[in-house]
Amino acid sequence: MQKRVRWDAVAMGTLYVVAGAAHFAATRIYMRAMPGYLPDPRALVLVSGAAEIGGGIGVMLPGTRRAAAWGLVLLLVAVMPANVWMAQHPWLTPGVPMWALWVRVPLQVALVGWAWRYTRAEAV
Repeated sequence: MQKRVRWDAVAMGTLYVVAGAAHFAATRIYMRAMPGYLPDPRALVLVSGAAEIGGGIGVMLPGTRRAAAWGLVLLLVAVMPANVWMAQHPWLTPGVPMWALWVRVPLQVALVGWAWRYTRAEAV
């Protein structure tokens, strides 16, 4: 039996593939978002970008959707401190409005909720 395409999962996956690729295209910009207490910001940016790409591809495929969704949930929780750091240190991202920096925090929570939907067996 062939499973139907989950266009919502394709949309989510595309979002993460594009966001992950941006980590490689604009590494220096993403490095500014890394909390100062973390070691090797460049490596962390690249690893998180690769994780986003992998999670994005995985969530689009029925056979890996559930595991990929769990990975994205964990990744989103792990990178939440970077969103808070950016909001607390706005001078590190000049040109980004303060409201946009703070909107990232609840947006991150919403993204966790979206990924969480695919962790359930019935969502696959």
